[in-house]
Amino acid sequence: MSAGESMSLTHRMTRRECLQRAALLPLVGCLVAPTLSLAAPAPAHVKPKRVAAVVTVYFYNSHADVLLGKIMEGWKQDGGPGPALELAGVYIDQFPAGDIGRAACAKRGVPIFDTIEKAITVGGSSIPVDGVLSIGEHGDYPLNEIGQQLYPRRRFFEEITNTFEKYGKVVPVFNDKHLGPLWTDARWMYDRARELQVPFMAGSSMPVGYRLQEHPLPMGTEIEAAVGIGFSGLEIYGFHALEFLQWHLERRQRAETGVKSVQFLEGTEMWKAVDSGVVSKEAFEVAFAAVPKSGTPDPRTDEKAAMFLIEYNDGLRAAIFMLSCVGGTSVGLKIKGQPQPTALSFDERTVPRHPHFACLLKSIERMIHTGRPSYPVERTLLTSGILDRVLNSKHQGGKQLQTPELAISYQPVDYPYAPHIDLLADPSK
Repeated sequence: MSAGESMSLTHRMTRRECLQRAALLPLVGCLVAPTLSLAAPAPAHVKPKRVAAVVTVYFYNSHADVLLGKIMEGWKQDGGPGPALELAGVYIDQFPAGDIGRAACAKRGVPIFDTIEKAITVGGSSIPVDGVLSIGEHGDYPLNEIGQQLYPRRRFFEEITNTFEKYGKVVPVFNDKHLGPLWTDARWMYDRARELQVPFMAGSSMPVGYRLQEHPLPMGTEIEAAVGIGFSGLEIYGFHALEFLQWHLERRQRAETGVKSVQFLEGTEMWKAVDSGVVSKEAFEVAFAAVPKSGTPDPRTDEKAAMFLIEYNDGLRAAIFMLSCVGGTSVGLKIKGQPQPTALSFDERTVPRHPHFACLLKSIERMIHTGRPSYPVERTLLTSGILDRVLNSKHQGGKQLQTPELAISYQPVDYPYAPHIDLLADPSK
């Protein structure tokens, strides 16, 4: 199987299929508001796959905790049912005050190693694990001049794949959040995975998490305009807003062909883009209405407001507004033939133990059991590139940047989001 095939052959489970399964198996738990309902154990015939983890830091509610904690302690991290995965070895890059990684691993008898190679080989002379989770988020790492936190995601992936080469075995790898964060590093990671034919996934938990609204968005939808809303830091949450937006846009007619240009705007310039029709005012208004607010905000008076303007190769224009007067993430879409724009927003629920990460871990579990990514890594390659180029545009005073390097084409799959993900489904199918 070629690298391209290994990254695109994914099981296509539609929302209808998931709902039909739920109707037939009412006692099999799905993620339902506001808690996880898990009334049956995982399929007894499914043997757990062993995984190694490479993480920056491990403190309470860190990404390491809400992913690895679910492997060790169950989907709700309460000792109940969990994924058919077994944590075999861990590498932790930093041990700051508040570290719980050593105690969590000791409780479950999971060894912590001082190198990435040892974690993947579990201290031996071969690779006995079936997959690797690389979680390069949080920790004391520097910022560069354009505002990117230089998490060691490329270094982690380089050492992981060097270990594969050394021992002559490749297993699936999941990279938490965006690739890079530098575009050159993101592209290197993608190309390295293709070179070694590594089944590779990456990205945010938002595409697979809960929505506050349920609107049908079938593959092949004719989307005429799109606006996303995000909040908090331009990089740390701008990425989440981009992934949430891209999950919707990749479903449009003719799928994804990449991005032609990006631009960072702020102040009066961003509102000129709205008032002149460059950005859809209607899509912005429904997206803004769909997210929680701080008091009674007027986004035009938000002094920290910023916008990512994105022009796709197929002519679609999209924008993401990063606002300090909101506390959520949403998308507003103008769909051909529909008189009113549609809004969809991410449900930020955190109980029990950030359940959207359970949905993310389910997609990882499936990849490790099947050897095939649950959805294309190209989505995250594209969003990583957009984010890097937007931050470069900001550094260059809001210059529009042409992005021929982002002519990234891929075919999406209809992977379900919560609450339609059956956490107890057989991951080998």
